This record gives sequence, C-alpha cells and structure tokens, in this order.
Amino acid sequence: MILLASPGQGAQTPGFLQPWLEKPGVADRFAWWSAVTGLDLVRYGTSADAEEIRDTAVAQPLLVAAALAASEALYDGAPGGRTGPDAVAGHSVGELAAAAIAGVLTPEAALVLVRERGRAMAEAAGVTETGMTAVLGGEADEVLAAIDKHGLTPANVNGAGQIVAAGTTERLAKFADEPPPKARLRSLSVAGAFHTEHMEPAVGALRRLAPGVPVADPRAKLLQNRDGAVVESGRDFVARLVEQVSAPVRWDACMETMRELGVTGIIELPPAGTLTGLARRELKGIELVALKTPADLDKARELIEADAS
Repeated sequence: MILLASPGQGAQTPGFLQPWLEKPGVADRFAWWSAVTGLDLVRYGTSADAEEIRDTAVAQPLLVAAALAASEALYDGAPGGRTGPDAVAGHSVGELAAAAIAGVLTPEAALVLVRERGRAMAEAAGVTETGMTAVLGGEADEVLAAIDKHGLTPANVNGAGQIVAAGTTERLAKFADEPPPKARLRSLSVAGAFHTEHMEPAVGALRRLAPGVPVADPRAKLLQNRDGAVVESGRDFVARLVEQVSAPVRWDACMETMRELGVTGIIELPPAGTLTGLARRELKGIELVALKTPADLDKARELIEADAS
C-alpha cells in the first residue's frame, strides 16, 4: 500500500517550486491557481525570499498548490494506469492537499479554503506575538511536563522524538532558558502558535465558510490529524479540518495508523523531506521517497509499480 504525504507549514524554502515549473502544464496550472488564490504563486515559489514565504497567508496556499501539482505530475505517468494513491495524509495545512488528492475537494475548492485559512490564521496570529519551537529528543513525559510548566501547548506531536511547543514568544523564551533534559530546541519558521487556542478566531471564520463547500467522499484511505483516524465521510473530514486549526496535530497517531494499515511505501510531496525524515525513524522497513524535484519522479513511480506487482 502506497501513501502520499503532504507536508505542513515550515517546510517551504526559497525557490523550491522552480524545477516543477519546467514540467509541461505545471506553469499553466499555477497561473490558474494564482487567479484562484489571488496570489502570484509562481513568484512566491521561485524568487521570493524566506521572509516573504514565511507569511502564513502566502505559505499555506503555496504549499497546497505545490503538493497538488506534484501529485498530478506523479500519476500522469504512473504505471499500470494508476490514477491515485491507496492512502493519503497531510500534516496540518497539508491536509487540504490530502483532501483534494483523495477527491474530497476539487483543487479549486481546496485552494479557496486554504486561502481563507491562511488569511484567518495570519489575522489570529497578529493579535498576540506567538510562535512555535520544535523539541528534539528527550523523554516524552519530561518534554510534555516542561511544555505544560511554561504554559505552552504541545501543538504537534510528531513521533520519532519530536514534539512542537507553541504559545507566546515570552513563554517560549522562558522555555528556551529551561529546556527539558536531553532535548534540543529549534525555533520554527512560522508566524504564530498554530493548533492552539490562539487560533480560535480562525476556526470561527472557517466554520462560517465550510458548510457551503462542495465535497465528496474520499476515494482513498484518508487519515486525519486529530487522532490518526481513517475518515470515510468527506463532510466529516472538512468539519475536522476546520476544528484542527486550533487543535494539536497528532502525526504520531497518523504514523501508527499507517503501520496498522500495512503501508509499505510513503511518497512525500514537495517541499519534501520533513515527513519522510520522521517516518525513517519511526516506521522501520517502509520504502520512502522524498519527492523534492521532478528528478525524483521515476523513483516514486518505481515504488508505485513495485507495490502493484
């Protein structure tokens, strides 16, 4: 069983989109998706600097568009007439791309939702100065206790010895001065404390929008961040997407579900590397492909072909 994984905010790097635009049809897709989002996605993905693409309202649509374009390119030449993966999961904003790949949302609906999600989260992040810090290593219980002690939220529980603390910058600074034993801290390139109570205003904005979004039930196994569950109702998945904005991401639970489903291979969509890195440490024996550039497409298709044979 092959699973496509779509990364979340913070994975973006300047210029990561450039090689994908050389694939036939991709530039045309981005011209259309730029019109849908009201953003010059081509410029943001090629010549914009790190600070520009750190902006939540920019980063989120850019990440979803990149994942969708790479997925289309992958299955356009996939062996055996395959048109999509067996299973799909996204980390945080990557869930919007996952929903479109699974057929729950059209690409346009996903991009409209992520446009509004990014704007609403950026506005919520502007109310209070907040951020996120990755905690690498340490004992999970000690890490969680330290996060709680400083009034922070474990916004991402990623497995493989990685938990992300989120909250006000003042509390994060005090947390950095008193880190958990045997743990390393790394500040993340995000503009706010996502997946915490600081995002409640964004949840409200999306609740008003979500009922009118056209949805279908997924045509692949679709995992959800709240608890790693496989969600069979498209409407339920969209409702979960809305609430997830202020709720912790349980990627550890998603990986446990991948293990239970018998996933044999994971292909991470661009900008790839983060999720395959977690899987390499947590899911031993599973074949992994980080689809960073079109040069990685052949390797990904070989994995799909081997799974089908």
